[in-house]
Amino acid sequence: MTLRSKLALFISLLLLSIAAFAMEPFVIKDIKIEGLQRTEPGTVFNYLPVQVGDTMTEDKSSEAIKSLYRTGFFKDVRIEADQNILLITVQERPSIADIQFSGNKAFQSDKLKEGMKAIGLAEGQIYDKSKLEFAQQEIKKQYLAQGKYTAIVKTSASPLERNRVAIRFDIEEGIVSRIKEINVVGNQLYSQKDITSQFQLQTTNWLSWWYKDDQYSKQKLTADLETLKSFYMNRGYLEFSIDSTQVSITPDKDDVYITINISEGPKYKVSDVKLAGDLQQVPESELQSLIKIKKDDIFNREKITESTKSMNARLGNDGFAFSNVNAIPEINKEEHTASFTFFVDPGRKVYVRRIDIEGNQRTRDNVIRREFRQVESGWYAADKIDRSKVRLNRTQFFSDVNIETPAVPGSTDQVDLKVKVTERNTGSIMFGAGLSSAEGVVGSFNVTQANFLGTGDRVSAQVNTGSINKTYSLSVTKPFYTPEGISLGYDIYRRDVNTSRLNLATYNTSSYGAGFRFSVPLSEKNSISYGLILDNTEVSNLQADRSPRRYINYCSSVTNTTNSTGCTMNSLTANIGWAIDSRDDILFPRKGELRRVNAEVSTPGLDIQMYKITLQESWYKDVTKDLTIMLNGQFGYANSYGGKEFPFFKNFYLGGVSTVRGYRQGSIGPICLQTDTTCGSGTSSMNMFLGGNKQILANAELFMPVPFIKNNNNQFRLSAFIDAGNVYGLDESINLSTVRYSAGMGVLWVSPFGPLKLVYAMPFNNQSTDRTESFQFQMGQQF
Repeated sequence: MTLRSKLALFISLLLLSIAAFAMEPFVIKDIKIEGLQRTEPGTVFNYLPVQVGDTMTEDKSSEAIKSLYRTGFFKDVRIEADQNILLITVQERPSIADIQFSGNKAFQSDKLKEGMKAIGLAEGQIYDKSKLEFAQQEIKKQYLAQGKYTAIVKTSASPLERNRVAIRFDIEEGIVSRIKEINVVGNQLYSQKDITSQFQLQTTNWLSWWYKDDQYSKQKLTADLETLKSFYMNRGYLEFSIDSTQVSITPDKDDVYITINISEGPKYKVSDVKLAGDLQQVPESELQSLIKIKKDDIFNREKITESTKSMNARLGNDGFAFSNVNAIPEINKEEHTASFTFFVDPGRKVYVRRIDIEGNQRTRDNVIRREFRQVESGWYAADKIDRSKVRLNRTQFFSDVNIETPAVPGSTDQVDLKVKVTERNTGSIMFGAGLSSAEGVVGSFNVTQANFLGTGDRVSAQVNTGSINKTYSLSVTKPFYTPEGISLGYDIYRRDVNTSRLNLATYNTSSYGAGFRFSVPLSEKNSISYGLILDNTEVSNLQADRSPRRYINYCSSVTNTTNSTGCTMNSLTANIGWAIDSRDDILFPRKGELRRVNAEVSTPGLDIQMYKITLQESWYKDVTKDLTIMLNGQFGYANSYGGKEFPFFKNFYLGGVSTVRGYRQGSIGPICLQTDTTCGSGTSSMNMFLGGNKQILANAELFMPVPFIKNNNNQFRLSAFIDAGNVYGLDESINLSTVRYSAGMGVLWVSPFGPLKLVYAMPFNNQSTDRTESFQFQMGQQF
């Protein structure tokens, strides 16, 4: 409320109070209220300090007027007496019937209405002119923060029937004032270019149309000044200071000039580093190892901050939620040195009273609680709380997870965990088509619910139709089949493969089967898995001129016939695996490792008797805030036992967007030349790729944000990679000189229509018989 409005209200109350003082005392026989249009009479009676039977006096009359004014419902209140009847006449304030915005492009009307509601200006509420004026100024401030100094905001309140008003905001956004020049005064050690290159704000350049970094913002300038301070203090300049900052704008409000005056000061070295305070709770040697800065180092504020954070985190792991570690400097200005004493104050050890969860509308509480490693009534442990947050994010059920630890009122040794989650849509029904450089158009139908009925169970039905692979499957996974975290899964599938378009040795397979699988956690990041699959596979379309003789012979041995064009086999395969997974994210990991060992063995007595072992080691490291390096290595070996031949359709294959890029899918490894009579009658016009029973694969990849796209790290990722690998046949030894290599660039976009991966790769060490393709892509399928 403005000063003028407050003064008018005071004068009105004063005059009305004076009028009330002339009232003679009387006993109230009845109370009548006149002038109400929207307000219920009961509301007025509720605020009145008198009732029927009370003696009405001058003081009570004055108090009644003030009480009704304080409700904010009325702009005029009068009290009169008529033969012991108290007559109250009111004039209601108008209510807001509608709020409209015009001319606003930078801010959505819905968002502006939410902001108006927060200050008490919303449809259905009482109209207050002072609040309208306040809203007008707030909107103007938002445009000024965007650098639109010519923005004009006008308001109007139009009266409507039934004592209502319609509010309208007419906005002229104007043009954005551009930063014409940024000057740094007082710098002698570093050039202006070195300094301003650290800033978010920049002068107009050829990329400003995209980044909009030449639009002045007070918040961004404040952040840039802190960046400037860190720039110097992380390089030893302990006495660096920003003396003044001037921002000026041209009369036409088109150009902005920024001037920053600084004092660099001398460079400081660290003369000594010590620990002090309570060093009994955590071994001093352990705290000492967390200090990032050492004696004789150049002073670095960032290392000091990291050291205090690390020690606070370590104390937090032992229950000291409110520990305080401060680096206290002793500065010698003559010698330009500084010694630092890290004073450790663990505070009181606390435990978690309870865990409160908010925001889960579909997901059951127990689904969230089972991911927590911090338990109620247990000692506070910062590392367990952090791990709990990672586990919740890895479920992919939530777009945001926030955990707060407020102290329990009236207690010095208890905290609560306030878990606020924002759920994402975990179910999808998708009809569509994908596109693959290997398969062409791929039709798909997929029904998936990753959080079925809020239980955390995953149910998926999938149909994919491609010219090479056709899949029909139903899968159910219960991640917490037991409270200890043992998961159980069921799978039913039908898979058809047609290799003719892959330049492989020609054959078709049709498999159907069912199986179950368990996963047992051994520790937080360590697990084993095992299961059984009963499978029936039919091989067909073996052709004398396009299929290797060994394939025909294999089916002949199964069917006990000669020159068989196909065969049917049954198998029962046991799977067992061991994995360590410490990745911080599933889709876009930035740190951690994935180590897996898997083995599958077909049981004796059926048509297939084989075993297959695969090893994988993937390592991720965030080199900088935006760069992540990944190293991956895989090895595979398979063979038969018990006198059976190894089934050729179980071979390893390399090539394509998921293994060694730059080579066609499945085109790396043993090959049958068209002139080789062991591959058929020799009438085929192309070479045939056979796959093999041994595989080596290595990948090195550097992930980075896509240029020109900010704040979309969860959707886009650019990478530069080097791939290497080869496949070897039953009668071959691993020979590193024959390994195929490639290098290139790739981009992954998690689009609303499915993942899209584009790759450009150059093959190396390729042979004349290899099938290479520099550009590869895949869309609409997981890879």
